[in-house]
Amino acid sequence: MATGTSAATDVHGVQTLLTSARFELMPFKSFDEEIEHLPENATIAITTSPQLGIERTVEKTELAKELGYDVVPHIAARYVEDTDQLEEIAERLEAAGVTDIFVPGGDREEPAGEFESAYDMLVALEDLPYSFPEVGITGYPEGHAFIDDEELAASMERKAPYATYIVTQLCYDPNTVLEWIETIRDRGIDLPVEIGIPGVMNYQRLLQISQKVGVGDSVKFLRKTTGILGFVKQLVGSRGRYKPDDLIDGLSPHVGDETYNIRGVHIYTFNQTPDTESWRRGRLA
Repeated sequence: MATGTSAATDVHGVQTLLTSARFELMPFKSFDEEIEHLPENATIAITTSPQLGIERTVEKTELAKELGYDVVPHIAARYVEDTDQLEEIAERLEAAGVTDIFVPGGDREEPAGEFESAYDMLVALEDLPYSFPEVGITGYPEGHAFIDDEELAASMERKAPYATYIVTQLCYDPNTVLEWIETIRDRGIDLPVEIGIPGVMNYQRLLQISQKVGVGDSVKFLRKTTGILGFVKQLVGSRGRYKPDDLIDGLSPHVGDETYNIRGVHIYTFNQTPDTESWRRGRLA
């Protein structure tokens, strides 16, 4: 069973997690500036915005690839209109040199077209003349606000054969994440896991982001995962500034354990890369 934060911090585990970390960015106006604060060899995940749609994600992916970054676009199923648009997206991504895509369902209340879920689109991708060596799907260590646990489990079992790894939604408790991994292992799902963690965040800045983003914004995101009250308590205890040290320390002893098969961490930066990258470099130093 997971020991989480009760285990001693493993220095090698910390180094492994933070050296291979992915940085998630939103494709907003600040994107071009935010990306400049990341290391040259960084892997960048680019979300699909409810306001800007899937086209902006593809555009920023092409830009980031031109700049030399390893890029993982989020191709959210409910934002893609049909198979023709999916094929056009896949063609552009392959031409740009993308080898890794992440396929969530998407927070859009009504789908833009024929894809109701990530599973629907994963099936459609199989029939296209374009393929990607790495395909990620979503995991929910603390459940989903609108989908019960039984349905989540069934959904993951359907999607797993089409995927090569899992990215977890945001969670602040390493024990919860580790226990969730044990649960999916018991169900026979052995995909590597990238654990979603928050970057360094100021509470006031988080509220500003939430007002701009709308549906699927960061506050709603936090409510669906850890709960806003727990988040606020942590921020108050850290004088209004959250740093994911406890998460990294709690996960570090389990890096390299084949049972958990932790591939790395996926940092939800909420487009605050300077503070997050400064913290990451400080921990590595």
